[in-house]
Amino acid sequence: MFVYPKKFGVIVVGGGHAGIEAALAAARMGCQTLMLTMNADTIGQMSCNPAIGGLAKGHLAREIDALGGEMGKCTDMTGLQFRMLNTKKGPAVRAPRAQCDKKAYQFRMKWICEREPNLDVRQGQVASLVHKGGKVTGVQSTMEIQYNGSMVVITTGTFLKGLMHVGANKQTGGRAGESSVGGFSESLKSVGLKLGRLKTGTPPRLLMRSIDFSKTEEQPGDEPIPYFSFWK
Repeated sequence: MFVYPKKFGVIVVGGGHAGIEAALAAARMGCQTLMLTMNADTIGQMSCNPAIGGLAKGHLAREIDALGGEMGKCTDMTGLQFRMLNTKKGPAVRAPRAQCDKKAYQFRMKWICEREPNLDVRQGQVASLVHKGGKVTGVQSTMEIQYNGSMVVITTGTFLKGLMHVGANKQTGGRAGESSVGGFSESLKSVGLKLGRLKTGTPPRLLMRSIDFSKTEEQPGDEPIPYFSFWK
């Protein structure tokens, strides 16, 4: 077992949307922060539909932005189409939605995380929590590296014992092309945490040349553009 020499104030497990915001928030508050992700090249990857916002989700994205988060700014810089939904209803239920350039969003988020002064990004898969006297003191990776920290934030998304269903076929996986994580779930159960299972779905991809676009209707974005971020 190798013990990483630096002790962190906050350890964030996972580098998706939630992990990015948690890690950046901690780092920007002055905490020495570690983000542990299975693949450092897929930080912020948009797994399914490359969209930010929508009903309820658009409100959340703007609340994150108001608290100094990065999602709104990254969306504004990589968005391809912006629309405000529910415009025929009252202001409280209107919500912005943007379709983003999937790779541009991912690359920018990776760049933001890598240049944040108090944030260390490390590639690795967490195997278990490290705890002593009823208090979490760090995490241990599958590569037998122990990272010590004052607190651990778990933002693992769909990867814990993830199952993927395509038609009648079922296989393990965190998302298409990436493996799921099994052992960490057992570690969480061993400290008394209750685990459940959530389900999400995504529509099938369509082959562009199979579509007769003459029978479709163009839906342009809104003008002026309803940007997400208040920080201009």
